[in-house]
Amino acid sequence: MTTQQRGPALPEARGELSAALIDHLRGGATPLPDEHAAERAQPYGDDLQLALYVCYEPHYRGFAGVDEECEWDPALIGARRLLEDRFLTALRHDAARGHEDVDDAFGDLLVEPVHGTGVSHHLQDEGELWQLREYAAQRSLYHLKEADPHAWVLPRLWGRAKAGMAAVEFDEYGGGRAERVHARLFADLMDDLSLNTEYGHYLEAASAQMLATVNLMSLLGLRRSLRGALVGHFATLEVTSSPASRRLALAMKRAGAGPAAEFFYTEHVEADAVHEQVVRHEVVGGLLEEEPQLAADIVFGIDATVFLEDRFGDHLLACWRAGDTSLRVPLPAPTGAPRQ
Repeated sequence: MTTQQRGPALPEARGELSAALIDHLRGGATPLPDEHAAERAQPYGDDLQLALYVCYEPHYRGFAGVDEECEWDPALIGARRLLEDRFLTALRHDAARGHEDVDDAFGDLLVEPVHGTGVSHHLQDEGELWQLREYAAQRSLYHLKEADPHAWVLPRLWGRAKAGMAAVEFDEYGGGRAERVHARLFADLMDDLSLNTEYGHYLEAASAQMLATVNLMSLLGLRRSLRGALVGHFATLEVTSSPASRRLALAMKRAGAGPAAEFFYTEHVEADAVHEQVVRHEVVGGLLEEEPQLAADIVFGIDATVFLEDRFGDHLLACWRAGDTSLRVPLPAPTGAPRQ
């Protein structure tokens, strides 16, 4: 047994599924969820999404005080599979948008509405500093491990798709420079916003909607059979990132969030405009050239990503327009003024 000394603490449970899995990671004897428990669970709810998140985290940096060997615990993986199937079944039903092919799915992504109503539009036009801080706290669950879930697809690709994916991932990891790794840049953004930069710190506060967006990446990344869907997911992020990042950079500047907060998004405006072309033409194009039967999976990856991101955005905007926090645990007030 190798007990991990560092890493985030295990979170508090949000229901019977997550309680059982958290107890299992602590070495307890609570029975793990069976097929009936998984079928009864709300697929996008707090309990199932937190349960999935704690199942996936041993594949990343793990939890403090948890046996590192639990990553390949057969019982844990078996329970995870049941929860994944519940989540996937719901997504295949709810996220379908009737796209005929990959080009049709991309067509919707490439159209920027004249009068957008999403989160980045709101933050650019009227967002307040407290809302930017909440947005960053929630997004930290992904951005502090940015690009990691997608790296799992590399050994499952070859040819143009592998080369293109490796080129984009190399940029995400700072082109060989530690200070330019995008996860490091996001930590600098958080520092400007007086947020805690420790990996996983805001898991307790994060909404189920945010957990679902991160869990989708992990689910697709860990299943070789869903490599096409992961490529579709990655392509969606890259295609939509540049215009949204431009708006978020303006939001950070308008709110006086600080230079690192603004820089994270200005960096993505330029980088992701290039990445979009590489992903669409080399990664997606190369994969379809080698494995045309994966077209439907790529479309599913695109549609599932849009569906979950829209749910997350709707949650944020509904809370903010009501004057409420989007977090389960409100953020403490900043300790000082943002850096200028």
